[in-house]
Amino acid sequence: MFFVDVLETESLGNRSYLAGGPDAAVVVDPPRDIDRVIAAAARRGVRIAVVAETHVHNDYVTGGLELARLTGARYLVPAGAEVAYARVAVADGAVEPVDAGLELRAVATPGHTPHHTSYVLEEAGRAVAAFTGGSLLIGTVGRPDLVEPRLTEELARAQHASAHRLADRLEDAVSVLPTHGFGSFCSSTAAGGEHSTIGAERAANPALVQDAETFVRELLAGLDDVPAYYAHMAPVNSEGPAPLDLTEPRRADADEIARRLAAGEWVVDLRSRVAFAAGHVAGSLNFEADGQLATYLAWLIPWGRPVTLLAHSADDLARAQRELARVGIDRPAAAAVGSPADWVAEGERPASFRRATFAELAAARRDGADDMVVVDVRRAAERAHGWVRGSVHLPVHEIHRRLDEVPPGTVWVHCAGGMRAAVAASVLDAAGREVVAIDDGFAAAAGAGLPLVTPSDATAA
Repeated sequence: MFFVDVLETESLGNRSYLAGGPDAAVVVDPPRDIDRVIAAAARRGVRIAVVAETHVHNDYVTGGLELARLTGARYLVPAGAEVAYARVAVADGAVEPVDAGLELRAVATPGHTPHHTSYVLEEAGRAVAAFTGGSLLIGTVGRPDLVEPRLTEELARAQHASAHRLADRLEDAVSVLPTHGFGSFCSSTAAGGEHSTIGAERAANPALVQDAETFVRELLAGLDDVPAYYAHMAPVNSEGPAPLDLTEPRRADADEIARRLAAGEWVVDLRSRVAFAAGHVAGSLNFEADGQLATYLAWLIPWGRPVTLLAHSADDLARAQRELARVGIDRPAAAAVGSPADWVAEGERPASFRRATFAELAAARRDGADDMVVVDVRRAAERAHGWVRGSVHLPVHEIHRRLDEVPPGTVWVHCAGGMRAAVAASVLDAAGREVVAIDDGFAAAAGAGLPLVTPSDATAA
């Protein structure tokens, strides 16, 4: 009897899989921190015999090469992928033994990348699960625009064909087990659920219910922003990632923190946005350890810029270090644990700024404050559904480069829920602006009486 264990990396919206029988297993699309994978195999009491990549990943650094090296597993990488290391180059139709009665069959499914390959797990010759990587996701497909802009439409068409290729050869009961689609920016649109089968996708996935022209048109029209760090992931994965080093960073005192800030390095405070607003080292930036730390810090930071991490506890620091290593920010320049009292240089005071709700923003507007500017830091796709009248749109991942576009006055900054507003507020605060972070859900804006603009209003105007 086969098993499939899911290894979730929630912050990146990805899943890896450990699947096999009583003695041996395959790992599909392993994360960078392979200690989790090795521990999962140990709990099952199985040997990792095969490591399989569905594609050269654009959104995280793989642990596949190191996992194969440590375990002696055969390392499967699609034959069309150009990589600088030895691997088993997998072609369409190739079959790889996993355990007695269990085999892995490669199915070429280009679209997310030109070389993308799915893997069908077969038990006694019968397909039981499909590891679909960035091809057929739950209710959608992987985005086709991460490789080369000139290939985007061609790859979108390939996604449609690949989805049909899987659906045509697999029975309804076969499980669909994608790598992306649980919040990942590799997903073309938001995925529709946690579990699925070929039959469920056949009935509802746009790639399987729409004709090719409609599918491609709507897919291309709905593509959202791409995190800037994605440009660095495929080259790292193609070259061969270095082994992960999670040893504790060197500790910095208040004077060193001040020197690093003065040198233009990034000092990142991992505490909650509530704690950061109440008091922080002037010039530091707030990326919550419990938020989408890797996605947004890696998106904003100039690639290769040294980063010093400030954390409330050693556990928070360790979690953040692991999270950042998954996207190639391997070694913090330094770190400190404690509170602003420990991090602020002698003679200096912690900086702070206000937090507010949409109701407080509405009240301030009614009171006639004429130096207010409202900045919306949501992505364009989010703002397209409606926005606060008179607000300035500067997506959070662009605000550090567009500070000169923020009008004068007190800046009230909001997103959809508060996390990204806190990031943007810290950037503005570090730049010397007076800022108010709106820590509130955007749905509260209408209830607060703020005038909203909808797409239909904008069209009519």
